[in-house]
Amino acid sequence: MTAARLPSAGFSITVRLALSADPGAAGRLATVVGQAGAIVTALDVVASDNKRMTVDLTCDTSDAAHAEQVTNILEAMPDFDVKKVSDRTFLVHLGGKIEVTPKVPLRNRDDLSMAYTPGVARVCMAIAENPDDARRLTIKRNTVAVVTDGSAVLGLGNIGPAAAMPVMEGKAALFKKFGDVDAWPVCLDTQDTDEIVNIVAALAPTYGGINLEDIAAPRCFEIEARLRERLDIPVFHDDQHGTAIVVLAALTNALRVVGKEFADVRATIVGCGAAGTAIMRLLEKAGIGDIIPVDRDGALHSGMETDNETWKWLGTHFNKGDYSGDLSGAVEGSDVFIGVSAPNILKGSDVAKMAKDPIVFALANPDPEISPTEAARYAAIVATGRSDQPNQINNVLAFPGVFRGLLDAQARDWNDDAALAAAKAIADCVGAEKVNATYIVPSVFDPNVAPAVAAAVKQAMR
Repeated sequence: MTAARLPSAGFSITVRLALSADPGAAGRLATVVGQAGAIVTALDVVASDNKRMTVDLTCDTSDAAHAEQVTNILEAMPDFDVKKVSDRTFLVHLGGKIEVTPKVPLRNRDDLSMAYTPGVARVCMAIAENPDDARRLTIKRNTVAVVTDGSAVLGLGNIGPAAAMPVMEGKAALFKKFGDVDAWPVCLDTQDTDEIVNIVAALAPTYGGINLEDIAAPRCFEIEARLRERLDIPVFHDDQHGTAIVVLAALTNALRVVGKEFADVRATIVGCGAAGTAIMRLLEKAGIGDIIPVDRDGALHSGMETDNETWKWLGTHFNKGDYSGDLSGAVEGSDVFIGVSAPNILKGSDVAKMAKDPIVFALANPDPEISPTEAARYAAIVATGRSDQPNQINNVLAFPGVFRGLLDAQARDWNDDAALAAAKAIADCVGAEKVNATYIVPSVFDPNVAPAVAAAVKQAMR
C-alpha cells in the first residue's frame, strides 16, 4: 500500500487573492484550504477597503500536483479571486543560493597594493618556493569542491550536471552555515570515469578538500579510490561516508535505548549502492555481529551470479548464514532494518517478524521504505530521512564538521578512525541522559554538533 505524502514546506505556495471584507471570509478561506489537505502556515492582509481585501495565503502541500489541486479549488470558489500563485521553493532558488564576497577591504590604493599588484607578487613567489604555503596563504585553507556529474541526484536519477546545480549550491550553503567552510559547486559535463578523475585532479590545487556528490555506483567507488591515490587533500564521497557516519551515530544511540550490543546484533540492509555499501563497511568497523545485504533480486550471498564486483564482495564478506531469499525472509529475526533503497518495499508484517525491540531506519527520500506510522506499530525505534519526522538521519550532521576538522588538521587524506570518531561525537551530542526512542540523533540545528565532530576528526587525523 502506498502511503500518502504529508504536506511539506518543500511544496509550499503563496496564493494572492481578493475576497470580501466580511469578518468570516478569512475563516472560510482557511477552511477550504484545510479541507483540501493543505496546511495553512500564514495569512497576511496586503490591502483592504470597506468592500474587498487582498490577502497572501501561504500553505504547505504534499507535492506539485496537490499544490495545483489547491489552486484549482480556490479558483473555483465564487467569492475568491485568485490573482497570483508563487511557488516558494522556486523563489528561494532565483539567481542561485550562494555568492562570493571578499574577506579583505578594498578601499584605497594601499589596500589594492597589498591584495593585488604589486604586493601579491611576493606572496606568489613564497608559494612557488614552498607549495605547502598555499594551505596558509590562499583560499585552499578553507575551501572544498563539491563535485558531481549529475548521474545520481537525490533519488531523481541521471539528470545531468546543470539540473544538479541547485543541489550542489544547497550543499555549499550547508557547508558555510554549519561548518564555516567555503564550498563551491563543480558540476562536470562528463560521466567518463577517466575524465572526471583527470579534471578533478587538475582543479585540486585550488581546494583543501574534495566532496564527491551524487555520482552513481559503482563508478563512484573507482573515482574516489583513484583520486585518493593521486591527491594530497582529503577526498570524501558524502553519499557514502556522510550517510554511514550518521547511521552509525543513530544506531549507537538506538542500541543504547533497547539495551543491545553491536556484537550481538544482526542487521538487514536493503540497497547495495554507494550509501548501503559504506554503511555496511562502517558498521563492520564498529563491531556489528552480522549483516544481510539485500538488493533488487534479494539477498546477496556467496553463491550468487553477478557481474557487479561490489555485490560479489558484499555477498561473500557479509551474510554469515548465506541466506539467499527475499527481503521479507531476510528481516525475519533481524534486530535492525536499514533501508537506503526505494519506497514502500517493507510491510508492517515484516517488522512484526523481526527480533524483540526492532529498530527500523527507513531512509529512502521523500517516501521511505515503510510508512513511519506503520513501522511504529511494531518497531521500538523508527528513523527516516524526512525532516517532518522524529529521528531524521541527515548527512548535514556529519559533512560540515568532518571537513572543518580535516581542514583544521591540514589533512592530506582521511580514514576510518576519523569516521568512527565523527559518529561517536554525533551520538554523544544527544547525551546518555537525554536519549530516547524519539531522540537518537541531535537536531541538524544543534550548534554543538559541527564543532564536536570537527574536534573529534581533527584529533583522529593527528
